[in-house]
Amino acid sequence: MHPSFLLFPLLAALPQAPEAQPSAPPRPVSPILLALDLNGDGILDADELAAASQSLLKLDKNGDGHLTPDEYRPPRPDGQTAAAPPPRPSGQARESRPLERPRPPLDVALDEDGDEIISAAELARAPLLLKKLDRNGDGRLTPDETQPMPQTGTRPRADRP
Repeated sequence: MHPSFLLFPLLAALPQAPEAQPSAPPRPVSPILLALDLNGDGILDADELAAASQSLLKLDKNGDGHLTPDEYRPPRPDGQTAAAPPPRPSGQARESRPLERPRPPLDVALDEDGDEIISAAELARAPLLLKKLDRNGDGRLTPDETQPMPQTGTRPRADRP
């Protein structure tokens, strides 16, 4: 028997290098964060939080005094803007949809009633609403407090009830 035949089983048992996984495209930066972060450092300091109500009005493209998803969400990867939700009574939260990507913390904090419209009243309370995200109480909002948590294993498995 030729010695090379003995090497093949050994080579097959060696761990293989993992195949390169395509990385997901980077998540677009939230227009809300861009409007609030006046100095562009990625951290919302006390002065930026205090000016939040005025800063957010820059996103109000149609000047109606409130922000709809097409004004405060980043463009979708296909270049389309976020669709406005269908009209519903003020203060009525939207229904949850299975396997939906969670809303970013800034959106959730500012949309106090959960109707996906940041109303004039919510804009006026923006500094107070945003302070709820300050988990460590340092008076600033850092990326770990303003960015969505990475999703892991959110899709239910078919083999489990």
